[in-house]
Parts: sequence; C-alpha cells; structure tokens
Amino acid sequence: MNDVYENEMKLEFISKSKNEAFARVTVAAFASQLDPTIEELADIKTAVSEAVTNCIIHGYENKQGIVKIVGHLKENEIILEISDKGKGIENIDIAKEPLYTTRPNLERSGMGFTIMESFMDTMEVESIEGLGTKITMSKKIKPKLESEEEDFQMLTKD
Repeated sequence: MNDVYENEMKLEFISKSKNEAFARVTVAAFASQLDPTIEELADIKTAVSEAVTNCIIHGYENKQGIVKIVGHLKENEIILEISDKGKGIENIDIAKEPLYTTRPNLERSGMGFTIMESFMDTMEVESIEGLGTKITMSKKIKPKLESEEEDFQMLTKD
C-alpha cells in the first residue's frame, strides 16, 4: 500500500449489469469513511454507476470480462480508478462529447462521461484499443464544519 494514502480498496467483479449496484454500494461504503454529505455520496455513486456501465456495455459489449475498481482515500479526497480490459476507445475526445454513443440501439443517452465530469472534481480517461480503458476520478469531501456554515448562511440570507 502506498504510504501517501490513508486507506485503499480493490474490487473486481464480472461485467454483468446486476453487479453495477454492488459496485456503487461498495464504493459508497468505502467513501463513507470521509463522512460525506448525502449529496456528495450520491454524486460519487452516480459517477461510479456511469463508469461501471460504460465498462460493461462498451468495453466488453456482449462478452464477459472483469471490471476493476481501485479506491484511495487521501485526507478529505476519494480517488477512484475504474478499469476494464475490453476493446478500448478509438477516440476519447469524440467519446466524451455529450450525446455521443456507439450503441444507439440501447436506451442510453450518451451522457456517461459528461455525468462523471459534472459529479466529480476530476475525471481522466486513458484507453488503448484492444487493451482496455481506465477512468480515474476524484472528489474532495468538504469538512463538516464548512458544510454546516454554508447551510447556515443559505438559511439566514434575506
């Protein structure tokens, strides 16, 4: 384990869509050590859902493979790496465009990367065709005192 991190977790599971909820809940339980707000936790869970779903639907398509999640806690931040050894992404810039999808026959909106970027503080995509894709995301969790002060200021505004 890297000394820089306060805690670390690794999770691997088969690329079945029913495992997406398992991944989301597991990461949420890990993130809860930072004492996030319900909203911060929901953001993390949503981003994880999108990343895992991308691995299952796009990375492996109709084949079975392994989705891997590595999580790190560092001070007040969670860093997540979600990866597959699937087909990879031909052009990351095009794939990150809102509404772009390679699977228009599915009821998906092509907003996965956009959602991940908007719910997390950082999001990077690395991919090599034929070898797989890794998404690295991070989110800083506000200390409780800061969050409570902001809430109080919102309530006392004229």
